[in-house]
Amino acid sequence: MTRRQKDPLRALTEEERELLVRISRSYAEPASHVARAKALLAVADGMSYTAAAKTAGRRSGDAVSHLVSHFNREGLAALQPGHGGGRKPTYTASDRVRILAEARRKPDREKDGTATWSLSTLRGALRRVPDGVPMVSTYTIWKVLKEAGFEWQRTRSWCETGRVERKRKSGEVVEIVDPDAEAKKT
Repeated sequence: MTRRQKDPLRALTEEERELLVRISRSYAEPASHVARAKALLAVADGMSYTAAAKTAGRRSGDAVSHLVSHFNREGLAALQPGHGGGRKPTYTASDRVRILAEARRKPDREKDGTATWSLSTLRGALRRVPDGVPMVSTYTIWKVLKEAGFEWQRTRSWCETGRVERKRKSGEVVEIVDPDAEAKKT
């Protein structure tokens, strides 16, 4: 005889059931999503947590119990796996925005001691300003710049990939944006 379920699965709406069935039969969805959808459908059809785990290709009924509790609280967002462990990100989105804003700023020769940004001069500038990022490393700056689409150029400076300034015959400086820049990177 099985134990009583402390947090039984709530009744599924028609849309939730349809979506779970579609995900459980999908070959394109990640395997973890498919297994979670199968387990939830099995529990909704009256199976025990242990039997639902076996149906979904899992071993533990406790994991299905946690999934059901998560589904009762969050809904379909429970299909997405949470943080898998490891260290939490040190820098917030506002810190990343601050790093990018400093990299886009034209360096001042007297104040910054350079005409073009390198990772170490950018790090020094970010550490000096009061609203900067005091403990940032060159690796973090490099990672943030790469994620934002910046590349190290032959001119020994960081430039946004797919953006270039062109000087016209009239003397006007125009910024050209390549719409296929992201496709060319991959």
